[in-house]
Amino acid sequence: MTPSEITLHGQRFSYRIEGKGPLLVLLHGIAGSSATWNGVIPRLSQRHTVLAPDLLGHGESAKPVGDYSLGAYANAIRDLLEALGLSRATVVGHSLGGGVAMQFAYQFMERCERLVLVSSGGLGREVHPLLRAAALPGAEVVLPWLSRAGRKGIGKLVHVLGRVGLRASADLEETWRSFASLEEPEARRAFLHTVRGIIDVGGQRVSANDRLYLAAELPTLIVWGEKDPLIPVRHAREAHGRIAGSRLEIFPGAGHFPYHDDPERFAALLLDFVRATRPMPADSKRLGSRLRAGPRSNPLPAADSTR
Repeated sequence: MTPSEITLHGQRFSYRIEGKGPLLVLLHGIAGSSATWNGVIPRLSQRHTVLAPDLLGHGESAKPVGDYSLGAYANAIRDLLEALGLSRATVVGHSLGGGVAMQFAYQFMERCERLVLVSSGGLGREVHPLLRAAALPGAEVVLPWLSRAGRKGIGKLVHVLGRVGLRASADLEETWRSFASLEEPEARRAFLHTVRGIIDVGGQRVSANDRLYLAAELPTLIVWGEKDPLIPVRHAREAHGRIAGSRLEIFPGAGHFPYHDDPERFAALLLDFVRATRPMPADSKRLGSRLRAGPRSNPLPAADSTR
């Protein structure tokens, strides 16, 4: 897919779009880009319009000095959809993108038909020490070395990342690419602003758990790797219990990037989920009524799928 560009608020916004049909929006993780979805887009675009943006501060999009909060990312996605003449979408978010997807569904419920969370942030405190370290003073000194190591070759980075628990898999490959992308000072600055907005030395400090009850009527799919080293699979099971009617799929043996470990299964699962569920109606009064009702005891969730 050839990236396209649009200018929003004076800043370059890069995105990829392909296919025809109901809209799927794919949101990548921190230090990633829309290219992370290349393995699944061809299958998905046979039945859907697939929009995969580079979040601001990432990929080919601009990396301005500014707001890198989840709310700002969600606003940017809303603006991109509006500028492209697109309306409602099934929003799929991986890692950081999962946090953005949940924020988007919360802020712009009338635009979100379904929610898909893939190894998502924002569902619990625990996160890998590698990301917690980015919240520490002095990370600005270490990141240039890691990015140069990533650019020159995977050898040094394999040694470093292997010592902190990342195995030779899609996890390691994607993490290597992420660190290599941070050689540009503007990208490092955006990365650090993003990390420090959602993570502190104790772990994730931004949580959607107290608002998950609002997704009770929003078709929600949760996908996780059984052996995710960055965000524990326990977060998936707990979120499944908090979102009434949600569907949980655990990929055996997979890590933080289940759509890389098994792209065929992931694409088939996503297509089946969209086909089998009805989009949430665009009702502006729905949020108000749910807020007034508040959290209620959810029924026991259906058994998750681990196969």
